Amino acid sequence: MTQFVYLFREADGKDKAKFGGKGANLAEMTKLGMPVPPGLTITTEACTQYYKDGKKINDEILAQVFEKLAVLEKETGKTFGDVENPFLVSVRSGARASMPGMMDTVLNLGLNDVSVVGLAKLTENPRFAYDCYRRFIQM
Repeated sequence: MTQFVYLFREADGKDKAKFGGKGANLAEMTKLGMPVPPGLTITTEACTQYYKDGKKINDEILAQVFEKLAVLEKETGKTFGDVENPFLVSVRSGARASMPGMMDTVLNLGLNDVSVVGLAKLTENPRFAYDCYRRFIQM
């Protein structure tokens, strides 16, 4: 089975062909002990597989994404979409080489009409929570 999804700490920071520039750099910073929030990288090989599969994300790749998300949820003590303690993620595109015009970053994925209330309670800052939600919706 091909591994398509890696936690930052599992990835090889020197392999930009496999992890893209951002993914490789996040892996390298993580291994150096820099304060990088935990995350995962979906390999450039997954992109190639996506096109081989007729522009569909296959079940193997999806299963690996959910497996790694479960690890991150356990490590952070947060749950994706949870009302009380939401786990939020940011999504950034990357490539083997820098490519102008790639998709923008999506921040605060995991917020919705319900989980934003939990974030407001958790942070004791409703303005912050709703500003995060606004940014997510605008993206």
